[in-house]
Amino acid sequence: MWKYTIQVDGMMCGMCESHVNDAVRKAFPVKKVTSSRSKKETVVITEMELDQETLRAAISATGYDVGEIRRESWHKKGLFGR
Repeated sequence: MWKYTIQVDGMMCGMCESHVNDAVRKAFPVKKVTSSRSKKETVVITEMELDQETLRAAISATGYDVGEIRRESWHKKGLFGR
């Protein structure tokens, strides 16, 4: 699994966060996506690697500025520390 942390500038309210989340969900089959206007970031959890230019374009199309995109390996923390 992969975790993408995307810097997104311009989100001002909960609806802004929803617009970004919906744009990511429409562009990719993701497990989870959350946006935070206070942190100015969107976090995406997915089973497959995402094309970063497509990801950038999907968010930019909603009218927000996309900055750095960081990708890291991600493992679900579950029962018994697995």
